[in-house]
Amino acid sequence: MHLPKAELHLHIEGTLEPELAFALARRNGVQLPYADTEELRTAYLFEDLQSFLDLYYALMAVLRTEEDFEELADAYLARAAAQGVRHAEIFFDPQAHTARGVPIGTVVEGLGRALDRSEEKHGISTQLIMCFLRDQSAESALLTLEAAKPYLHRISAVGLDSAEVGHPPAKFREVYEAAAALGLRKVAHAGEEGPPEYIREALDVLGVERIDHGLRCMEDPELVKRLVADRVPLTLCPLSNVRLRAIDTLEDHPLRAMMAAGLLCTVNSDDPAYFGGYVGDTFHAVREALGLDQEQLRTLARNSFEAAFLDHDEERRARYLSEVEAYAFD
Repeated sequence: MHLPKAELHLHIEGTLEPELAFALARRNGVQLPYADTEELRTAYLFEDLQSFLDLYYALMAVLRTEEDFEELADAYLARAAAQGVRHAEIFFDPQAHTARGVPIGTVVEGLGRALDRSEEKHGISTQLIMCFLRDQSAESALLTLEAAKPYLHRISAVGLDSAEVGHPPAKFREVYEAAAALGLRKVAHAGEEGPPEYIREALDVLGVERIDHGLRCMEDPELVKRLVADRVPLTLCPLSNVRLRAIDTLEDHPLRAMMAAGLLCTVNSDDPAYFGGYVGDTFHAVREALGLDQEQLRTLARNSFEAAFLDHDEERRARYLSEVEAYAFD
């Protein structure tokens, strides 16, 4: 699916393919508890979000140096370019790395080296979004923001991810206020496993501009009306929802109903190495499972650029949107 699109919900650590994981493990002297890449792929059978996160964080042990993070990002960008991505706003989780002794500067500068040449090499413009782990303390998030200050020229926004249930957005009010004071944009995961009220909190308490996931808004008609009226983008991840058991099958996904309700939906891959497909694969999957027609797919692509943080470069946004309109489906 080469339809031009922006990817707005992508965890760079979630693009760690088994082959690269083993290559980095060998380079860094890390012993993985799997015999080979096939055994590791077999481990990608998750019962829920927490069982996925346990494996996800364990595999990060292979990421040690700037070179590792550069190679990780470059591999993602190459795959994304092959699937029509023209702009990517990439999440990273600094606390997952600093907790194991990798400085935040190593992460940001390594990713930044790949991102700096992304447009020339892959034809993809990029931004970097620093996420706070919601199952860690609010104090840890504040310390992370402080540690990131020397690298803010590379960071466009802050986000909130990891295990959602029991960790409401309001827990992070102070760090979001501090991030806003530094000129950073704001997004947050809400309404994936957590209730619709978490979406309201993310909007009202954290002041976010986009909701990552937002799936459960459909349980609250008044919330849906608000999201439609305010044109709040939702960065949906259908393959992720199925793999993490938020939705039983892709055919059950409410994407079609959400679009019909007037919600500003985008389709993204989340953690594609773990969930069975990159964003072009995801577009293809929802087309097949939900019977989306070409204009609905074009709307999703259009939405992705409208939801992107490209306010500083409206000329670029307009160029990307014109590519969407000119695209001829096979």
